[in-house]
Amino acid sequence: MRKEVQMNYLEFVETRIFSQQRKLIMEDNEFQLFQAFLLENYEYGDVISRSGGCRKIRWRALNKGKRGGVRVIYYNRTMSGRLYLLTIYTKNAKEDLNEQEKAILRAIIQKLA
Repeated sequence: MRKEVQMNYLEFVETRIFSQQRKLIMEDNEFQLFQAFLLENYEYGDVISRSGGCRKIRWRALNKGKRGGVRVIYYNRTMSGRLYLLTIYTKNAKEDLNEQEKAILRAIIQKLA
């Protein structure tokens, strides 16, 4: 039986690279909409294989047209109430993470555990 977890709050923790790239890719008002979405859907997105449990969300950026999609990689620590925003990139920059990038994510997640 799956235990339901009641979320009283959710703290967003951004990596330095996420913060830097997010400012280039997503405006503040769009980011606030994204955060509001994650508050309600904190397990949304595909689990990335061999990443240590990270998820990838495909998000359509406002006013960017068909090629304006972004990818956000995050890790959710439900029990601690923290959601780690690890990296963000545009759809046209790359579609998937390579094995080296997944290994880096696994190492980061191990340090968070």
